[in-house]
Amino acid sequence: MGGRFAQPRSSDELARIFRARRVTELEGGRFNVAPTDAVAAVVEHHGERQLDTFRWGLVPYYAESSREAARLINARAETVESSGAFRTAFRRRRCIVPADAFYEWRRVVPVAGEERAAGARPHPFAIRRVDGQPMAFAGLWAVWRDPMTAGRLFTCSIVTTTANELLAPLHSRMPVILDDGDWDAWLDEGSAPGVLRGLLRPAPESGVEMYPVGQAVNSVRDNGPSLLDPLTEPAGAALP
Repeated sequence: MGGRFAQPRSSDELARIFRARRVTELEGGRFNVAPTDAVAAVVEHHGERQLDTFRWGLVPYYAESSREAARLINARAETVESSGAFRTAFRRRRCIVPADAFYEWRRVVPVAGEERAAGARPHPFAIRRVDGQPMAFAGLWAVWRDPMTAGRLFTCSIVTTTANELLAPLHSRMPVILDDGDWDAWLDEGSAPGVLRGLLRPAPESGVEMYPVGQAVNSVRDNGPSLLDPLTEPAGAALP
């Protein structure tokens, strides 16, 4: 999975959709979320769902500094139970990260006998649900205490799995997108590991769509709804 997604809905709307109490002041209108940005995520505390703010990129409790977050934005489903960075969160601290879309890039592959055009850049694509509803990424969260200030930092990662056939031409991985009926099991602090493992599967091809978007999404400084506008398929971006 690439390191960008869109979370444009307001916290009030997300709280309503995910049947959670809003405890975050994070605003919507974010179409180009990048690693270490603040994101809204749904967690469960003592049977109550809450929508709160986390920093994207998990910092394990034992980390010496928060710099580790930039490389732990994703957790592989295949190793999440055994990884030292994620196994505690998988057992006790799971969350849902809402997203209207995520972005992936397809590299330009030159035709046999031709050289790649100078300056050619990978083509960005947006992936979203076909029904227009927000996706529910399976996530993990953690609390890290700064040894210098004793301040607490709440962070999260997105669990990834093998890409389905639709996305495979772009990337070998994709986020775990939970079905609406699986939200309770994923958030329930008492769910058995076997139940949780069964949720870590690729989303059906019929439920998602992808289309090319403009190069503006390449810059983390760019934001706005136009980033999700479909483009007429650019030269060289056609998928098999």
